[in-house]
Amino acid sequence: MPHDTSLIGTIVAGLGVAFLMGALAHRLRISPIAGYLLAGVMVGPFTPGFVADTGLALQLAEIGVILLMFGVGLHFSLKDLLSVRKIAVPGAIAQIAVATALGMMLGLWLGWSIEGSAVFGLALSVASTVVLLRALQARDMVETEKGRIAVGWLIVEDLVMVLALVLLPAMFGDRGDEGGSAGLIQSAAIVLLKVVGFGAFMFVIARRVLPWVLHWVAHSGSRELFRLAVLAIALGVAFGAAVIFDVSFALGAFFAGMILGETQLSRRAAEETLPLRDAFAVLFFVSVGMLFDPMVLVEQPGPVLATVAIIVVGKSVAAYALVRAFGHNSGTALTVSVSLAQIGEFSFILAGLGVGLKVLPETGRDLILAGSLLSILFNPILFSLAVKRMRSDEPEAVETVGVDAPAPCNAGVVLIGYGRVGSHIGSLICGRGEGLTVIEDQKDMAAAAREAGATVIVGDATKESILRQSGLDTASTLLIAIPEGVEAGAIVRRARAINPKLVIVARAHSDEEVDDLVRRGADHVVMAERETASRMAERAMLTLA
Repeated sequence: MPHDTSLIGTIVAGLGVAFLMGALAHRLRISPIAGYLLAGVMVGPFTPGFVADTGLALQLAEIGVILLMFGVGLHFSLKDLLSVRKIAVPGAIAQIAVATALGMMLGLWLGWSIEGSAVFGLALSVASTVVLLRALQARDMVETEKGRIAVGWLIVEDLVMVLALVLLPAMFGDRGDEGGSAGLIQSAAIVLLKVVGFGAFMFVIARRVLPWVLHWVAHSGSRELFRLAVLAIALGVAFGAAVIFDVSFALGAFFAGMILGETQLSRRAAEETLPLRDAFAVLFFVSVGMLFDPMVLVEQPGPVLATVAIIVVGKSVAAYALVRAFGHNSGTALTVSVSLAQIGEFSFILAGLGVGLKVLPETGRDLILAGSLLSILFNPILFSLAVKRMRSDEPEAVETVGVDAPAPCNAGVVLIGYGRVGSHIGSLICGRGEGLTVIEDQKDMAAAAREAGATVIVGDATKESILRQSGLDTASTLLIAIPEGVEAGAIVRRARAINPKLVIVARAHSDEEVDDLVRRGADHVVMAERETASRMAERAMLTLA
């Protein structure tokens, strides 16, 4: 072709092969992440066939990190962040110290310098943003105490890594040789001032400007413009945070999302970014696979196993002990420790910087990449084992709030979704004094349902555990008011399996969705456009009569 198509080729190859491998992984009942990583290996430079552009893939993956952290920030308030500071700050720092020490021991055993071993250990100490959040979101744990601690821990790790990325060139670069300790102190002071400046800018200026911009766009009535505004804010703040204040893209996006999360438009903003968020998150895993050279498993099996052991065992044990030392139960400690038993994007950046400064040998970078891929591959398995281990404890992922009743098990009607349609349904049912259980995954909507008099479960209704928690096995009617047809179909199928006698009424927006919901087991499907047309036609007939 007459023009360069490397970007298009990278996206097509990454998403196309990821789809095939992800579908195969789903068919084999293993985590789709394994398929995405394998897809990256297949299109990477170390395997025959098509080779995607690694540099472009990493930049595309960074967009996924930005959008993912922005989405988490939308559901994560400043109050939630401050509530875990007493464990997240000292815990993260102590865990980084332990992991760094273990990595240094391995590096020294391999014959590296003290400086190179320290960089290697530091790269093993920080967890991947994408892997941690995907694991928490898949189990509805982001907004639980366990999830808040894990995310707060991650934010502290990011801040420490930002400081390390600035101090390493000052210590080992040309300026470090000239400036000595004075130059190092000056560099550290500049970094701290920039971080403080970024925080001040976000909470003093951006906190007033960004919500105003979003509300103005919402009142314009243009959905396309609103979606564009959300993406511009997420990407723009993240880019500005990295370029102007030298903090990470992920940290900037998280704070942008947290500020917008205080507005009434947070739910809509989250929905608008969801498709891109998922697509680019997949590209992140593909990019990790592209960096992996399978030959390192054959040439250096011992060091690879030792690296993985530090990441999966050493970090986990340290995090578990620290969380328990702060007085939290074993379930919380197990969740946090498993969440951090992997490494990702910051590890690659540190490894590249260390090699560029000629401090870390290239062998160290290979081991970091191998450790990253294998730990990401093992992480979903560890999470599943951890969840099974915690089944005897009371689940924290579900928040059950009763009105005149401690649990929703006796409710005759279960309503899924308390948005524009669900809130009208809920007000009619609760207004008649009937029992109603609402399943909602958004805090503001859940609060509104609670105020209306419903029993509320905060969680993802597509999860079988959440449906069972609502007492669906003894309920008489299930009302599905969410607008997403794919999720509604999954809910209908699982609900029908739980209670074959249940009367299921669902909402649809097209003839195809109606057919799909009926095929999956819905008794009645209400199509908004069809009902509107019927009512309008009835009104017209009355006037003609």
